[in-house]
Amino acid sequence: MIEKATTNKARSLYYGLLSKLLVYSQEADRFEGVDDALAIINTNPLDEYSGTAVKRLLDLIDSSGYKTLEDEFEILFHMFHGKVVRTSASYYLEGVEAGKKLVEVREFIAKTRIRRDEKRFKDNEDSIPFLLSFMHELVELSIAGEKSYDNLQHCIFTQIMNPFVHLFVEDLFKHPKSNAYKDVAILLNTFMDFERLYFEVPKPTTKAPAKTKREKDEEEEMARRASNKAKRDAERASKKSCATGNCDF
Repeated sequence: MIEKATTNKARSLYYGLLSKLLVYSQEADRFEGVDDALAIINTNPLDEYSGTAVKRLLDLIDSSGYKTLEDEFEILFHMFHGKVVRTSASYYLEGVEAGKKLVEVREFIAKTRIRRDEKRFKDNEDSIPFLLSFMHELVELSIAGEKSYDNLQHCIFTQIMNPFVHLFVEDLFKHPKSNAYKDVAILLNTFMDFERLYFEVPKPTTKAPAKTKREKDEEEEMARRASNKAKRDAERASKKSCATGNCDF
């Protein structure tokens, strides 16, 4: 069992680091402090696997600064063509954006003095980037002595984050354009396992994300086109067969 009173500073460090790596921002200093946080984690990683990922990220930053992370982030999350990595609980659990999970998160936020900074957060409140930042703020409040926020952390993690974060991690890790962010996915996955121990909740059974209406419509359209093509091919084959005198009457 984890000694919760002595782990909040480490939890704050992880939440703060991961939010910096995943929050969309156009600020020049968006990754400021990431190298320092990684260096601290490197001295005592949660496990060997995430420790290796941290070393690779530090080597990348040392060799090319943050340019690689910035470019890859845009490709993974904000390109207007190709597959992007979705980030919201509503998408993964309901198959829509801005669903019931967004309403739930907003109800939790209403119980605090924390509000979404719309200039900083372009995604909705049920997105992984916002949730990581929100949890960071809640942990900081707990460290400052406001223990009333401990239960809210539990609710946010168990009811919102835990049911879908493993699916987001899988998408981020498996994306064909994910290279440096594979290591971010590893780090997030290891920390989420730690949080499950902290809150004493199991990892949910993996399941495919619910499909959006648009995705279903696209699949139906592709199936319709494939069916029509098969019919045309069959008609052409029949005509060709008749032309060569092989028709059966």
